[in-house]
Amino acid sequence: MLEHAAAGMLPSWSEASRKRREHMERVAGVMGDWAERMGLDEEQRVRWVAVGWLHDVLRDATASQMRPWLEDRFRALPESFWHGPVTAVRLAEDGVEDDEVLDAIRYHTVGHPDLGPVGRALIAADFLEPGRKERAGWNAARRKCAPEQLTVVVQDVLCAKLERALEHKQPIRPEMVAMWNALAAERNAGPRS
Repeated sequence: MLEHAAAGMLPSWSEASRKRREHMERVAGVMGDWAERMGLDEEQRVRWVAVGWLHDVLRDATASQMRPWLEDRFRALPESFWHGPVTAVRLAEDGVEDDEVLDAIRYHTVGHPDLGPVGRALIAADFLEPGRKERAGWNAARRKCAPEQLTVVVQDVLCAKLERALEHKQPIRPEMVAMWNALAAERNAGPRS
């Protein structure tokens, strides 16, 4: 399944417009570039690229299409966030057993403190992909810094998301706050002179 996704072949149950697929292709390209720059082996590169392709395969699905697969723990999320958790369930049903991949997709909109490198990279790549015109220069600078400075870049992305939520007086998801705190603790626990 992941090999097919990494080649751009999406599940039959996908609900993604042409524009959405173009976004997913750009995210997959960023993920592939970062995996290559990190020197990851082919199996890992396939995982990273597949996550880029798969993260939004249900982004254009309706709430009624997703509801049957939505786990109770995600019902409090806004409907626009359901696509990640539902995609993870559908992929698991299709035989994907890679928990890091499933969690990356499940939490890419809200974040989670326990995300591994592929999940962290997906949050950044999804926000920074080159098709996004808002903050184009800022995005390009951060794409260039990642993956070598992935923690810093993910913090920058989370900061931008938090600022947007505050500006629009929207609620801030506890998962995102927990992820921010986990990343800050990691950076603060770094080497001391």
